Formats: sequence, structure tokens, C-alpha cells
Amino acid sequence: MIDPRRLRILRAVADHRTVTAAAAALYLTPSAVSQQLAALEQETGHTLLIRSGRGVRLTAAGEILLAHANAVLSQLERAEAELAAYAGGAAGEVTVAAFATGIAEVLAPAIGRLADEHPGIRVRVRDAEGDESLPMVLDGEADLALAVEYRGAPREDDRRLARVPLYAEPFDAVLHSAHPLAGAARVELAQLADSDWIGQYPGNPCHDVMLLACELAGFEPRLAHSSDDFRAVVALAGAGAGVALVPRSALRGMELKDAVVLPVAGPAATRRVFAAVRRGAEAHPLLSPVLEALAGAAAGLSTD
Repeated sequence: MIDPRRLRILRAVADHRTVTAAAAALYLTPSAVSQQLAALEQETGHTLLIRSGRGVRLTAAGEILLAHANAVLSQLERAEAELAAYAGGAAGEVTVAAFATGIAEVLAPAIGRLADEHPGIRVRVRDAEGDESLPMVLDGEADLALAVEYRGAPREDDRRLARVPLYAEPFDAVLHSAHPLAGAARVELAQLADSDWIGQYPGNPCHDVMLLACELAGFEPRLAHSSDDFRAVVALAGAGAGVALVPRSALRGMELKDAVVLPVAGPAATRRVFAAVRRGAEAHPLLSPVLEALAGAAAGLSTD
């Protein structure tokens, strides 16, 4: 009989590609993870992992077992959800991992709704970049992720996750008020090809959006300054240090000083925001109201 707890460990190793990283995500020691994987190989009678460079990868047998692991773990999530519903369990704590703008625009209003409609549900917020929250959900560090699409993100048909689309928003160009294009009604990104650029660090989903938008406009941006704080990005643009692309919601209420904001002409860079839980848990009596509150708070935000 295969121990489902070991299936969680197999999935974590498949996600993180190293035993050490999987152990850290699961709050286990690397030796404990290795022991559990060895026991799983004994249970199945197959070699499931092989070394690949500094990490590991699944064998063909490991890939087969991983597909079944995703189905089994999703079914266990459904079982927990149904048992909680049977017990009338709409009271407890939900941990939500979310990026800063998503917290301000969607999660905080949703918490206000929940306080009125489901006072038994307590939301614990963990600030996480848009590409960090999904691994936290898969590793069990969070119950729900408020995330954005990014290069390398799990696909929409990923069997490990259930998604709820929330909103889409364009990125606007931010320029110094003395920039030759500052008085235009809108700007084409190709017109900024020779400018210095201000952007997020590699790994941040907004960095990928900027690179892709500039690539589609026919150039590679000359990244002169990096910050993951949109206020810092706008301040640098206002100081004439370069130009930037910033999600529209991040600019709401921000003091622009010597910066101007222009819509981007043509196909605009877009940030798509969604909520995600482990597949099978979407009907849990604690998570379902949170997902509904997030969808309600996001209604009307989409400007795509």
C-alpha cells in the first residue's frame, strides 16, 4: 500500500527539483525526505528519481506515479472539504499568500466582506510576490494564492490547482514630465526603445511582462535600474532616470511628482490576476467563501 504522505513528498521534489529545496518547503530535513522517497521506491518496486546535475529528476516510473499522486491528493482535498462541510465547518483560519497590490486592491476589501458575511472565518495574510504564492499553496504553506500569470507558471489545466480568474489590467508607461513624449495622449513602446528603463528584478512576473512587451515592439530594453517596489520605480522615472511600465492598479493614489502616466498604444502589456487553491479544496467551507469574496471584490477591476 502506498503511503499518501510520501506522495506529497514526491510531488514536492518534482516541483523543487532538489531534495534540499523540497525538504525546506515541507519543513523536513533532507535526510527525512530521502528516507521517505526510499520507502516509496520500496513500496512501488521502481526507481522514481535519478540525479541530474546538482538536482534530481523523475524517472518514467516517477512521472507515472506523479500523475496518480496529483489525482490522489486532489481527491483527499475533496474528502477533507466534504467532511468539513458535513461538520458545518465555516469557522477557522485561512492563510492567503498574495502580492502587495493584490492585497490592497482585492484581498483587503474581501476581508471586509468576510467579516460581515462569514465572521467565523479568519484570514491570515502572507505577503508574497506573484510567482511565490503558487508554490506556497502546493507545499501546504498557504491555503490560497492570489497570483499573476508569469513565464513558467503552472498551466491553467494543471491538475494540482483549481483557479478562479479575478481581473486583468494593462501596464501604463511612466515617463519624466520633461520627456519629449510626456504630452502625448498615448505612447508606443517602440518610441521608447532608446531610453534607459526601470524595471523589476528577474524572477518578478512584472519583469517578464516588460521584456515580452518590448520584444513584441521590436527591441530589448536597456535596464538601467531595478526595484520590486512600484513607488521606487515611479520615483526614479520622475527623477528622469528612465522610463517604466507599471500595472495600472499599482498607480492608483500614488504621488507622481514629476512623473506622467501614459496608456500604451497597440497591444498593451497585461497582468492577469487569479486566485488558486489545491485542486479538490475549492469546495471547502472555509475556502469557498473566501474565493467568492475575492471574486466580488475584484468585480469591475478588469480593464483589459
